[in-house]
Amino acid sequence: MHNNSSQKSTQIAVIIVAAGRGRRAGAGLPKQYRDLNGQMVLSRTLKCFAGYDGPIVAAIHRDDRLLFEQACVGIKSDIQYVIGGKTRTASVKAALAALRPHAPDIVLIHDGARPFLRSQTIEAVLNGLHDHTAVVPALPIVDAVKTLDGTSVNRDDLRRVQTPQGFHFSKIMQAYEKIGNNADFADDIEVAKNAGLSIGFCQGDQENIKLTWEEDFMTVPPMISRVGSGYDVHKICPGSSLFLCGVQIDAGFSLLGHSDADVGLHALTDALLATIAAGDIGDHFPPSDPKWKGENSTVFLRHAAQLIADQGAIIDHVDITLICEQPKIKPHRDEMRARIAEILNIKLANVSVKATTTEGLGSLGRGEGIAAQAIASVRSPR
Repeated sequence: MHNNSSQKSTQIAVIIVAAGRGRRAGAGLPKQYRDLNGQMVLSRTLKCFAGYDGPIVAAIHRDDRLLFEQACVGIKSDIQYVIGGKTRTASVKAALAALRPHAPDIVLIHDGARPFLRSQTIEAVLNGLHDHTAVVPALPIVDAVKTLDGTSVNRDDLRRVQTPQGFHFSKIMQAYEKIGNNADFADDIEVAKNAGLSIGFCQGDQENIKLTWEEDFMTVPPMISRVGSGYDVHKICPGSSLFLCGVQIDAGFSLLGHSDADVGLHALTDALLATIAAGDIGDHFPPSDPKWKGENSTVFLRHAAQLIADQGAIIDHVDITLICEQPKIKPHRDEMRARIAEILNIKLANVSVKATTTEGLGSLGRGEGIAAQAIASVRSPR
């Protein structure tokens, strides 16, 4: 998963609970496989964790194998699934058993029908696990609360809980092993409480809603299309090879730059940042910082993609034009497209790479450098 300074040695796994039928959401496909602004709900949920490195296991219904495969397209190739049980508790228990060979330190358990999760909530849960064995994101209740007979309830003692709920893996595994096969708990925190685990609360997110009713789909705001452009140029310098669009090419020369000088990925990173008005590559990775000297530009592109995902946006299409006399791009174009599609977790059909020359005109025509321009389009809920 994301390896920030506090989590470098910690293996974190994810369970997605998606075995339900979603009948409260009305007729049609189970809600986790329905269309949500041009993308499956479950696809959007899985993408919330696409920037993380740990194992992901989804608990699904036995009839949904093909739908699940569709939901995983363009996200991660190694997402496992298990057949869920009759209850949420049974489904999570099966997924935990599938994770046992991975022996993760921490597991995050998330509802498949919560597609608007942002990284800030994930990080809050992970931080809370430094002090507790179990952590749940929660929100205060602002409305007055009463029982059905009209008795008032102190809302200060209540919280609306969300997912992902985080746990020390060995502890929650033991807690689930102790409960019966027919046990039916409301959520995983209830299982943790039943086992006497230390439970902490962290800040939830109003946008992290669970799609439950048919009207929930109707009230999701429409996606707004945004387009960004980027441009970069680097001088040619002595060397044997260079990187272009994430592919190393033995060109007989190199490009001069603070990082690996990949003009294609630099231009594309700027284009993606532009779609969310997040500045440019220099704002996030200043060339004055020695930390980024010689850095692989895939790091920059992944960062831009994660910022976009954090806003609940979807990358629709990217297009790069390389401007150079040498090297010849066509022999490497398919590999470049595949590399970019892999980095961004999008379909190959949504990546375009092409090249042109300046017909010998100007510094690029004289072979003094290589330039790239890029255009990216995303759909954003805001």
